[in-house]
Amino acid sequence: MELSTHSLLLLLSLLSLFTISVRAKMKVSYIAVCAVLVLLLAEARITEAVTCSPTELSSCVGAITSSTPPSKLCCSKIKEQKPCLCQYLKNPNLRKFVNSPNARKVASACGTPFPKC
Repeated sequence: MELSTHSLLLLLSLLSLFTISVRAKMKVSYIAVCAVLVLLLAEARITEAVTCSPTELSSCVGAITSSTPPSKLCCSKIKEQKPCLCQYLKNPNLRKFVNSPNARKVASACGTPFPKC
């Protein structure tokens, strides 16, 4: 079976398109995997970067000790310190402050669920 020049060129063109398509899909998949890895590593670094310091919550004292709504700074600090709250609850000096009903209300008002330790 002989192929004409036209048929051969058409077959080569289709083969080229198929190869380009497969390579493009592989490249897109590779880029997607790399993007996911970057996001996961960034999330891990953010979690590691938290320094547990109860003084970071000083902007929340007014909201916790009275019925004033929490400030934006207070809410950002509560979200930042959330990984530390269980540690604060284990400290007898901080437990009354962190575990008070008002502290839970402030956390809730900030959209930060109180952890179950």
